Amino acid sequence: MWMRSMMAYRASFALNLVASLVTHSLDFVVLVIMFRHTDRLGGWSLPETAFLYATAAFSLGTANLLVGSAEGLGARIRSGSLDTMLIRPAPALSQLCAERFTLRRLGRPLQAVAVLVWSLTALDVHWTWDRVLLVPVLLLCGTVIFGAVYVGGATVQFWWGESKEIQNSFTYGGATLLHYPPTIFAKELVAAVVFGVPLAFVNWLPTLRILDRPDPLGLPTAFQFASPVAAAVCVLAAGLAWRAGLRAYRGTGS
Repeated sequence: MWMRSMMAYRASFALNLVASLVTHSLDFVVLVIMFRHTDRLGGWSLPETAFLYATAAFSLGTANLLVGSAEGLGARIRSGSLDTMLIRPAPALSQLCAERFTLRRLGRPLQAVAVLVWSLTALDVHWTWDRVLLVPVLLLCGTVIFGAVYVGGATVQFWWGESKEIQNSFTYGGATLLHYPPTIFAKELVAAVVFGVPLAFVNWLPTLRILDRPDPLGLPTAFQFASPVAAAVCVLAAGLAWRAGLRAYRGTGS
């Protein structure tokens, strides 16, 4: 329904999509400008950093496209309209994620794909079967991890109605963190996104294997292949948080 309503105004959709592409491209322009003044950033070249940028942006953008509407849960709770979703014969989470679904959000993943293709052609990598396989795996698992963070962050609004910005700090803020090499950050921060909110499994750890880079934390090699495990754990945690939030929900009383 939302797709049909949007495509009823095709010129408006095209302009919004182009505007989204241009806006998200500015993030990469910042990286290019930085490398106009240096050849290396934390020991990483522009194509290597572009690979990090593209994989993080694609994962975030695709997750935002699919489940980004979950961040509107707080407004639903405050207005009492969540009750309408709960009495329909369909999962409430699916309805929430489909609410105001917009293809305009394709701008970020499409722009990320363009940067990814360029970075892959510019990288000097000895491609083995495991490195080739890791690229689609990290894109898929990264999308799942960010999707779980979207849903898990949204469930906080069952108890704390104005927590949208906290969620954004882990989604958009986390993606911005992953745009840059882990070597420019303190080891404590890198450890936090490995063992805390596992955003490092979106691209940092598998990219170390793909680019044959040393791990700043000295973790076992198995961590570089553990993105599917991290994604499964994130989905489980988000699912449990959602169920707990629904059980705690008592409506507005109106």
